[in-house]
Amino acid sequence: MGTDNYYSVKEDVQKYIDGCKTKMNVRTHKVFGRAVLAGMMIAFGASASNVAAHAVTNVGLSRLVAGCVFPVGLMMVVLLGAELFTGDCLMAMGNAEGACTILDLIKFLFVVYVGNFVGSILLAVVNVIGAYTIKVAMGKVNMSFGQALCSGILCNILVCAAVLMAMCARDIVGKLFACFFTIMLFVVAGYEHCIANMYYIPAGLIAARNQNYVQVAMDTYGYTADQLASLNLYGF
Repeated sequence: MGTDNYYSVKEDVQKYIDGCKTKMNVRTHKVFGRAVLAGMMIAFGASASNVAAHAVTNVGLSRLVAGCVFPVGLMMVVLLGAELFTGDCLMAMGNAEGACTILDLIKFLFVVYVGNFVGSILLAVVNVIGAYTIKVAMGKVNMSFGQALCSGILCNILVCAAVLMAMCARDIVGKLFACFFTIMLFVVAGYEHCIANMYYIPAGLIAARNQNYVQVAMDTYGYTADQLASLNLYGF
């Protein structure tokens, strides 16, 4: 059984499964609205982590700095009740226990995914920070499919762990700590978060339309025009 400070894992999982039934009764437009907010929240964390890390040349230190800022996005999602696709993948547990059908689950996740995308794009349109945005996007679109897939799987293991750990905590500080350290881990490890990439890559695509940003990216990071051509919708 749980204590005054936290729920046991067994209690936590059951609580999540019960919550799946409640989520399935929420009207689609409300789910979509919460998903748009979640997309923006993750994009806020992604954007701020870019600003924090852009001048740090040491790769490990740069990731550590970004990892200290990026988790704020999931903190907002967890505490404010927004709907994030990566965390909502845990609803597969609800399907396994009969709390929802597979078709209802797919529909729910589709609505959340699209909502997250809309929210991320909205922020990308109004919040581009320049040449470093191009660098981050370039690193992502030039990954191999297998590398991106495995990195995404590893990332989502940690995101789901963060969500469950946050639910285990009964107090706000415990929820924030659960989010912070687990999400910092995946950022430092360099794993790929599909919703964060809905901001990172479109922001890079937008930045690449600005010739001043492109020139700085070429001068600072050594990209050639041919290399920058890989930053396109197909790569995304």
